[in-house]
Amino acid sequence: MPSNSESSQNQDPALQSSPSTSYGQFVVDVLGRMTRTSGRIDQRVLRRCIGLASSYLVTDVTMNTEDGIGTWRAGFNRLVDVMVALHMRQELEVETVSTASQACSECWSVAGSWREMDECREGVKAIATRLKGLLDANGKTYKGHAIYAPY
Repeated sequence: MPSNSESSQNQDPALQSSPSTSYGQFVVDVLGRMTRTSGRIDQRVLRRCIGLASSYLVTDVTMNTEDGIGTWRAGFNRLVDVMVALHMRQELEVETVSTASQACSECWSVAGSWREMDECREGVKAIATRLKGLLDANGKTYKGHAIYAPY
């Protein structure tokens, strides 16, 4: 009978486990490369990172049941930290705020789709609350422009 190490070596590579994802690490890597290369935040790239939030929510939580929620929250919160800094410098673009609002909506839907992700909704709420603090007094616009709002 083959030992465990022999049987795992003979397995189809497609059946071996894949490394878990980490939205937090992805965000750190992208922001690091961005600032090292240009010394500034490219909001197009920032929006792409934000747009991946719901995908990373699924992969982080399903591939790493112990720490996945934490890695996902860390990533999204870092992106919101950058948005807050850009807002304070009067550099945050309306499109970036709208993208973040849409990402929150998508994450809320994803988190509600699986019982195992109920805890994620608290994270989405916390992020949405931070984003709401950036909006104009009416809570529906940013710099006078409408932003994405779910139906």
